[in-house]
Amino acid sequence: MPEKPLGHRAYGHIPHLPNSRLGPGDHKVSSGQARICTEKARDKHDTIIVQEKLDGSNVAVARVNNEIIPLGRAGYRASTSRFEQHHFFAKWVYSQLDRFEWLEEGERIIGEWLSQAHGTLYELPHEPFVPFDVMKKQDRSPYGDFIDRIKQSGFVSPKLLHMGLAFSVEDCLKILEPSGHGAIDSVEGAVWRVERKGKVDFLAKYVRPGKVDGKYLPEVSGKDAVWHWRP
Repeated sequence: MPEKPLGHRAYGHIPHLPNSRLGPGDHKVSSGQARICTEKARDKHDTIIVQEKLDGSNVAVARVNNEIIPLGRAGYRASTSRFEQHHFFAKWVYSQLDRFEWLEEGERIIGEWLSQAHGTLYELPHEPFVPFDVMKKQDRSPYGDFIDRIKQSGFVSPKLLHMGLAFSVEDCLKILEPSGHGAIDSVEGAVWRVERKGKVDFLAKYVRPGKVDGKYLPEVSGKDAVWHWRP
């Protein structure tokens, strides 16, 4: 097996809120965490940030031994993937390395690679990479710092739906459409990010019950791949 440059996965899995559609191997947040997200924050030190959930392939770009490396979710080099979309991602990153120069040693920027349709069709109004986290090991940058850092390279982040106190799923669904990223199908859901005293405490997500994962992928549909973007 090829090695993982970081020595671990590039990104894990975000647990689900109650009534979110679970996939194989998925798990839910605790009842206490769900209440903080959707009913009542603990106190003034909690900030709840809710963003549109995007439907693509989870990828990352890391600086390891002063090398900028495109990675897949599992932590292997994107260029070693068996999937063509990840080879496109690697080529895309290497074509504009200067946009990732701000990454510090051991840091990685994680995002959604939307070049190929998975379970949602898009008419992308922007480039196919949409970052949503900057991490070093398992520590996440606070949202404000994250936004400040990606702005310098012109990246677009997932559409911000809410920032402040707890925000219910019902209220979120009322403003989820239209997509901020050109989704033609229904937006699949949203991600809740809970920050406390300037640090990221935990994340949770909600996925619509009717969402079908990967329905446009050839291995699921039996049809040709659908591309939103190709180099």
